[in-house]
Amino acid sequence: MTTPDAADRTPPDGGVRPPGRKPAVITWQGGPPTTLESVRLLVGDTRLRASGRLIAAADPESDREAFSASFEASIDKGEAAGRLLLRTTTAAQERQISLSRTEDGVWLVDHGTESERDEFQGAVTVDVAGAVTFTSLPIRRLGVHRTAGEFEIPVVRVSMPDLAVSLVTQTYRTVEITDRGAVVNVTRGDSGTDIAVDREGIVVDHPGVARRA
Repeated sequence: MTTPDAADRTPPDGGVRPPGRKPAVITWQGGPPTTLESVRLLVGDTRLRASGRLIAAADPESDREAFSASFEASIDKGEAAGRLLLRTTTAAQERQISLSRTEDGVWLVDHGTESERDEFQGAVTVDVAGAVTFTSLPIRRLGVHRTAGEFEIPVVRVSMPDLAVSLVTQTYRTVEITDRGAVVNVTRGDSGTDIAVDREGIVVDHPGVARRA
């Protein structure tokens, strides 16, 4: 196993499409309970931009209420710096959070009414619970969809719809690489899932969460 340091070493190709690609709109559908996520991805030579929306039905088993979410993310090529703006809406409440990471490794977490600064043990990756877009980003950066490898990294995780922030450790391991893409195992704690991605590292099927529509 390879354990990257605070910079979370970027593979030679950066796990990013070559510059000059046109924006792409990708949609995933999941359930039960029913979810629908759509994102517009724009990959440049130095930055990645993602603008999307997620709609989720209520989940009686976990007592999660129905909600909608919108997000805007801008991340540099190595994820050393970037910004995420995330909003959620339920029947009773609207919430928002902004997470920004500077090049010196400090995160600013702003809920609108209060903010905090934290290094999150050198984490450079954000994972938003239930949003497949954010599953794809570390897979692309680590390059495990192109070159077999295994990386254990700290991750800033945001739950929905409450937008609570926590630090977790996740492992990304190549299961297989094929002509059509790859299968990557993502593990957090005692729970692991084999996720199918295309040749660009974008999720095709995240079992239990969503599948490309």
